[in-house]
Amino acid sequence: MTKDSIIAKIISDRATPKLDYSIKHKTENFTNNLFLTLFDAKSCVETNINQLETDFIEMYSLACFDESKPCADVWDSFLQKLPILIDKLNLDAKACLNFDPASNNIEEVYIAYPGFFAIAIHRFSHELYKLNVPLIPRLMSEFAHGRTGVDIHPGATIGDSFFIDHATGIVIGETCIIKENVKVYQGVTLGALQVNKEMKNTKRHPTVEENVVIYANATILGGDTVIGANSTIGGNVWLTKSVPKNSFVYHSPETKMKPKR
Repeated sequence: MTKDSIIAKIISDRATPKLDYSIKHKTENFTNNLFLTLFDAKSCVETNINQLETDFIEMYSLACFDESKPCADVWDSFLQKLPILIDKLNLDAKACLNFDPASNNIEEVYIAYPGFFAIAIHRFSHELYKLNVPLIPRLMSEFAHGRTGVDIHPGATIGDSFFIDHATGIVIGETCIIKENVKVYQGVTLGALQVNKEMKNTKRHPTVEENVVIYANATILGGDTVIGANSTIGGNVWLTKSVPKNSFVYHSPETKMKPKR
């Protein structure tokens, strides 16, 4: 094939001719700027909000092909949520400070904790998800995923004072419900018991009630699985059934030692 025929072939075979990859980079910049607008004391909030609105309109035009959904209405609805989101994220930051003995001050949490950054981006993306904004919430969550190793679907519902320690390797599915004052360590999966496209509109992921601690590498699966309030789930536990409140669930590995010869 000639170069011209190869070019023509690639163009004709594109499955999604409207796909513009610039939306990925625009969303990442928007997400980062939104985070800084809320927390960086050096940023000019008025200037940033105006720029965020301009950027959102541009992103929305790339993501949404339905002209019956005016972008201005969506942006205004999201903007109204920002004061509430700030309050929620301040509670998340305080939970990090209060629970983690390695934290020295609240400023360190806001600037240096990947778990806090992941939670913040999730709270932003979740509000847009609830407004039925296409593509953008998922791009925001993937931006946080790439930065922190935390994969939270924007559909997941997470209560106040949520703390993620060490961050890396955490997976939280779309229909997961996490209530207040929950603490999660690295490697935890809150996932579906089975992967079936026909289950898309059903609750596939667990519910975690108030004041639960889930330690590293625990795996909890299934939409009917409920972790009762005030429970502790130990490291490496595998759960597919509900746990009553005030439970302590742990894994007992068998460790063998022999003298070195």
